[in-house]
Amino acid sequence: TTLFRSFAASIGIHSDHSQPQTISYRLFPMNFITPIQIPPSTIRIGYEHRTMIFGSCFAEAIGQRLSDLLFPVDLNPFGILYNPDSIATAIRRLMDGNLFTADELTRYDDLYHSLLHHGSFSAPTADECLERINARLSAGAEFLAAADRIIVTFGTSYVYRWKGTGAVVGNCHKMPDSYFRRERLSVDKVVHRWNLLLDSMVRRRPEVKWIFTVSPVRHLRDGAHENNLSKSVLHLIIEKLISLYPTIANYFPAYELMMDELRDYRFYAEDMCHPSPAAIHYISDRFESTYMDAKTRAWLRRAEALHRDLQHRPIHPDSEAHRRFLVQTKLKLKQLRAELPTPPTFAR
Repeated sequence: TTLFRSFAASIGIHSDHSQPQTISYRLFPMNFITPIQIPPSTIRIGYEHRTMIFGSCFAEAIGQRLSDLLFPVDLNPFGILYNPDSIATAIRRLMDGNLFTADELTRYDDLYHSLLHHGSFSAPTADECLERINARLSAGAEFLAAADRIIVTFGTSYVYRWKGTGAVVGNCHKMPDSYFRRERLSVDKVVHRWNLLLDSMVRRRPEVKWIFTVSPVRHLRDGAHENNLSKSVLHLIIEKLISLYPTIANYFPAYELMMDELRDYRFYAEDMCHPSPAAIHYISDRFESTYMDAKTRAWLRRAEALHRDLQHRPIHPDSEAHRRFLVQTKLKLKQLRAELPTPPTFAR
């Protein structure tokens, strides 16, 4: 109390000690978060754009939200990828359209795997595995040829190289550590590779805009210090790419929003590494306010309400009232779809 009164007196607040005193805490405004100021961006994302999304499980969360809200989106045609090298390999493969062959598969634990794909593509036979991979590659290549917005989320700069070829893999498929060599990517080598990739895309499709983010998911299995080093490398890579391509590339601070504005474990999932649904919703809202105009966000809010209504689980699903509700909701959805602009089609 004495210390508090001394501080109050020092800033011009005096009191009569013979009378009970109440000093309002409103005199001392406090901010319990570190606000992240996001600079305005000239890049816009709307329903008239085709958006392709690559990267970590955080990219999956953002991409799934956009898809649920009726945006034309293609999300991770190779499955979840975490490191910049594998993401660059995937995009280049889609640009070239080269199908995978059997000699690019690896058999382990009674399944055939592609080391560039998520485990959901694995299968008991090589033919089935290739069918899954190449069907998705063809669809992704077609979408990429018409996409005008690409969102990339880097998760880690640590990679695993397959000892047989020295190539960086996108997924280890729970194979023994002895099959791989672990290392951290260098900034210069990754920037060089992405420089070639972006130059190629600029020549083909100069209208394409890129948004880069660093995933806020913490890779604590690497170790706390190693995770910070890894994220630092990713930030340096993106900073260099933005400086090389300032008119077509932009950085969205998803990582900073999570680390500073949402610096509280209540915003993490149970594993204390992934953002909680509330955190993802908050970061998504900041993303939308950065890259979407008022008209797009108005459509988005209507789509969000309809999606929420359709996801509702009724107590009496066979009731007449619920059937009427579904009919009305689907009619509203049809009306909204009719209002949304159709993305332009580009020649491949």
